[in-house]
Amino acid sequence: MIFSSELIKGTLKTIVLKLLADNSKMYGYEITQRVKELTGDRIQLTEGALYPTLHALEQEGLVTTELEYMGKRVRKYYKLSPSGKSRSKERITEFAEFMSTMSVLLNIQPKTA
Repeated sequence: MIFSSELIKGTLKTIVLKLLADNSKMYGYEITQRVKELTGDRIQLTEGALYPTLHALEQEGLVTTELEYMGKRVRKYYKLSPSGKSRSKERITEFAEFMSTMSVLLNIQPKTA
């Protein structure tokens, strides 16, 4: 099952912040592939969704960029700023509490292994 873009849209900043918190720096395509890999293809980020999110995080001062030259190509890496590091922790905590609240609201029992 691939999740709807509507569900992903509300969590995209949190996803990106978490990935950047776990990795020192990442470029856009790398982020899309890592999300795909971690979710078993259930979340597939499009460039049209990812790059506006990265730009918004940059505008908010949560992400900084770094250009790396690879021959004739330039790769733009994204990494968390100091305020991005603290904000990522807040967003993850907020999202975990939201999931817990939704589980109660929708009467969903956690899956056991």
